[in-house]
Amino acid sequence: MLNKILLEEILGIALSGGADFAEVFCECTRNGRTVLIDGKIESVTEECVSGVGIRAFRGTSTVYGSTSDISREGLIRCARGVAAAMGELKEGARVHLTERIFPNIHPARISPSSADGKYKCELVRRAAVAATEYDSRIVQAAGTLLTVDRTVQIANTEGLLTSDRHVRSRLMLEAIAEEGAEKQSGSCRPGRGMGLEFFEQFTPEMIGKEAARQAIVNLGASYISAGKMPVAIESGFGGVIFHEACGHSLEASAVGIGMSEMCGKLGKKIANEKVTAIDDGTIVGAWGSVNIDDEGTPTARNVLIENGVLKGYMIDRLGSRRMGMPMTGSGRRESYIYEPTSRMTNTFIDNGPDKNEDIIASIDYGLYAKSMGGGSVNPLTGDFNFTVNEGYIVRNGKICEAVRGASLIGKGAEILQDIDMVGQNLATGQGMCGSSSGSVPTDVGQPLIRVSSITVGGR
Repeated sequence: MLNKILLEEILGIALSGGADFAEVFCECTRNGRTVLIDGKIESVTEECVSGVGIRAFRGTSTVYGSTSDISREGLIRCARGVAAAMGELKEGARVHLTERIFPNIHPARISPSSADGKYKCELVRRAAVAATEYDSRIVQAAGTLLTVDRTVQIANTEGLLTSDRHVRSRLMLEAIAEEGAEKQSGSCRPGRGMGLEFFEQFTPEMIGKEAARQAIVNLGASYISAGKMPVAIESGFGGVIFHEACGHSLEASAVGIGMSEMCGKLGKKIANEKVTAIDDGTIVGAWGSVNIDDEGTPTARNVLIENGVLKGYMIDRLGSRRMGMPMTGSGRRESYIYEPTSRMTNTFIDNGPDKNEDIIASIDYGLYAKSMGGGSVNPLTGDFNFTVNEGYIVRNGKICEAVRGASLIGKGAEILQDIDMVGQNLATGQGMCGSSSGSVPTDVGQPLIRVSSITVGGR
């Protein structure tokens, strides 16, 4: 990390092109990856991402530059380049920094970067063995252990100087089941914002067996017929529907430039009154949590929708200037190479008033989406399409045979109104969210919910 005097010098230079604000972001991140396929360790890698990003503002115009040359000369060169792109160079203002230490509410107990490589290999191997031993029809298991140890330092011309360290661990296991000419897959991909103590909560055996179970279920499933029907979406990664279909539309990067279906709707009813949605970066040990965002703002519990009414957006520094609203600790980026923008952290629909058994019992004929996959969305229109990894037909209020090939197709604003039952088993699932500032870890979540009617794609 850089010393205070050098940071003050760099910030002063960044202001010299007529900027009214400047920021320096320093990063040193160690990314570990251990990959196993068919019982063999394919690769064990560890990379270090280290560099500095410099940003200057004038009003709502920004210039961003980054460099991996962290010598004084390299940093000055980068800062001058940013200043020159902003305007004619003049003498920059003097900057005085005061260090601020924020509480660490996400401590890691076992650092992945210092753990023995053989131990990491054994963790992945245990998950794969558990998967293959689950059923003789499991013919392949592939596992990946991901670890991240990230230290950042942030300084800006408002006088802020702060730093933070964040550690993440995740084990992903894919299982392939085969019977005759038929093959189907299953997966389990939990992760947390903690060190390798993560495996005290989620043993490799639990992860391997869950991936295998899903593969076996899909192996015996028939294809679903397409149509419009009520759908019960299970807790956990089911929250990806809200994340993609609605969450991105509540980010300042879209709202601040009028490119969101949620523009101008603050204080208005946009969802069923049973829906309360929150983005909370303060949840201890959660996959998407951080102490401070990548602009140095403490993360917060931001209520987005309360009882169906739009209460707030997720706002970074640039979005704050565009919208005239306070920052919400939502400025995030993959690395120093990217300029930050507004992003989600841990975003979920909160527990509601309905009993889970009543949700299933309320469906005469429909789909129970036990596990959701990925999808896509247009933030401007809210149109989305998501795959269902594990699904079942519901008949006469009972979960019946497994089906495959299902997808959920709809529009964000409509699905918010059509969520008419919200259960009480809130859980989260982990993913990586891609946007203009790169790929960042996010939690999605919800309890079991019912969508009264949605288009289900199938055969």
